[in-house]
Amino acid sequence: MTKTQILLGVVLAAFGFENVYAIAHFGYVGFFENLLSAGYPTLLVVADLLIALSLVMAWMWGDARERGATLWPYLVLTLAFGSVGPLLYLIRRESAHKAAASGGENGHAVQPA
Repeated sequence: MTKTQILLGVVLAAFGFENVYAIAHFGYVGFFENLLSAGYPTLLVVADLLIALSLVMAWMWGDARERGATLWPYLVLTLAFGSVGPLLYLIRRESAHKAAASGGENGHAVQPA
């Protein structure tokens, strides 16, 4: 595991815990009800996050096509849980990059997932 993967894993664990806590405390629908009733500043932050995650998904789309990787699980996770999808994609991307750089198993390149 690379330092990058470890850092991404720590961020993913912390953010994943926050997601689990919020959903357990409010429920998935209740989370959005609370979010939308929180006022204009909160809606502005949500709009900003939507724009940012849309740009990240566009980047993941192009990167996955370039690498021949499967993307749909990461898009679904992004739409459902925000940054969880991109974090997992980056962790998997690092693994695939490391395997390809080392020649994969038996000296053959590994196709990224």
